[in-house]
Amino acid sequence: MASQKLTDYERQRLENIKRNAEMVAALKLHSKAATLSAATAKRHRMKTFKASPEKKPKTETPIVIRRSLRTRGMPPDSKGLPDDFSDNFDKTPKSVSVIKPQSPRVLGPISMGDAFSGDDETESNKMLVGTILSIAKETQVGVSVKDVKDEIFSDKGALGSCKSEGFESLGTEKVDESLSGKRKLVKGVVKNEYLDGLVKIEKSDQWLESLDLKPENVARLLPGRIMVVKFFPCSSVRMIAAGNKFGNIAFWNVDSNNKKEDGIYLYRPHTGPISGILIHQHSMSKIYSSCYDGFIRLMDAEKEVFDLVHSCDDTIFSLSQQPNNSETLYFAEGRGGLKVWDIRTGKSSRNWMLHEDRINTINFNSQNPNIMATSSTDGTACIWDLRSMSAHKLKTLKTVSHSRAVHSAYFSPSGSSLATTSLDNKVGIISGVNFEDACMIYHDNWTGRWLSSFRGIWGWDDSYIFIGNMKRGVDVISPSQKRSVMTLQSPEMSAIPCRFDAHPYKIGMLAGATSGGQVYLWTPC
Repeated sequence: MASQKLTDYERQRLENIKRNAEMVAALKLHSKAATLSAATAKRHRMKTFKASPEKKPKTETPIVIRRSLRTRGMPPDSKGLPDDFSDNFDKTPKSVSVIKPQSPRVLGPISMGDAFSGDDETESNKMLVGTILSIAKETQVGVSVKDVKDEIFSDKGALGSCKSEGFESLGTEKVDESLSGKRKLVKGVVKNEYLDGLVKIEKSDQWLESLDLKPENVARLLPGRIMVVKFFPCSSVRMIAAGNKFGNIAFWNVDSNNKKEDGIYLYRPHTGPISGILIHQHSMSKIYSSCYDGFIRLMDAEKEVFDLVHSCDDTIFSLSQQPNNSETLYFAEGRGGLKVWDIRTGKSSRNWMLHEDRINTINFNSQNPNIMATSSTDGTACIWDLRSMSAHKLKTLKTVSHSRAVHSAYFSPSGSSLATTSLDNKVGIISGVNFEDACMIYHDNWTGRWLSSFRGIWGWDDSYIFIGNMKRGVDVISPSQKRSVMTLQSPEMSAIPCRFDAHPYKIGMLAGATSGGQVYLWTPC
């Protein structure tokens, strides 16, 4: 059959199809679509915990059909109320003591085997214990990879900025005079007075732009909202601990080669939201955890037990330790109270009421552990000196006020600045020799009731602050520019990261946790 002659309309249509195909090829849309499809497929194969839910037997409830006396053919009850009803009613006490149900909390040690949630209890528990003990036995080089700015200005505070008049009058340790002066160049070496070594690093911001989220670095560790995420302070193994709102604590060995377990181990030593996890670099086989149920437990890998350290009827909202002291715990108890617990004696050595409402975070200055910062729901963040505090004298060195609750207050790696995060959509930067300079940077911190509150953390030097973004990203805030300079985003992120931790020994390794139980591990390319 002879081919029909094309009309002008059909010829123009074919030309448009050809031009559009060339445009799509120039933009490489097909390759990008294939990349996104592959990333989406990998996302569904995410590493996840394996928990064996307890199957409850179904109980058949008999169906009771209620019928009135009339339908049953019975005469009505004409007796009415008894004559002494009013007398008995008057004798009824106004306040009746309600019997409270027995608490499900275990007032004693819990073995790791009993707290384990999974299929292969014995084998998985042994693998985790063996990994933690091997990490603890290694000789850890006491270093800090927290970079120092190449140029240190005396008016902005040097390394160990507690070298100020206000702090020196309180007996602050002396800082090397070689760091003072108009301008001082630090050639890529950082030393911490309370750590035992040195580490060489290069000053460059290229690593920040090269941060990447790979599919194998995404895992769902826990069911529900993650409250705390922490790195193990070691350089040999990448290990992460996280706690959720149901009392579970999960461990993720990122370098695990076990395909069955994916390196994820889930436990439930508590009955409420986890408020703190402590992993001290000098005793990594002993991990402390606190909970809203009023318990502080010690996970001892050598004894394979979650031992009970402290219990109370009030809620424990936060937990912390000084960087140079592993024998003392600092935790927020009740509304505004802070308690100091001596691990050796098993007793409280100090107890203060520092705020009018709950204390959300407790943080210590890395260069001077006697300087402590607290954030509170009462709308303030305070800096304290432990040496001048007593039961009758509670005076802050600095008070930072926000219009709403302050969910975090963290010192910078050099100790010269303090970053606060508040529900008033502000990130505060407090700096200066005496922390007299305050700057408020706008950031959307309104997470609502279904997400954990944002808590901005410092990176590996004083250059950047990392905080969650409501559009499934990580905002990077520059204190010097007083604004957000970039946002880390990836197709692998399926939820909003709320809580973060920076690896103390690996520059550029950032862990972000979500309210869906996922943990994202950003690493430099």
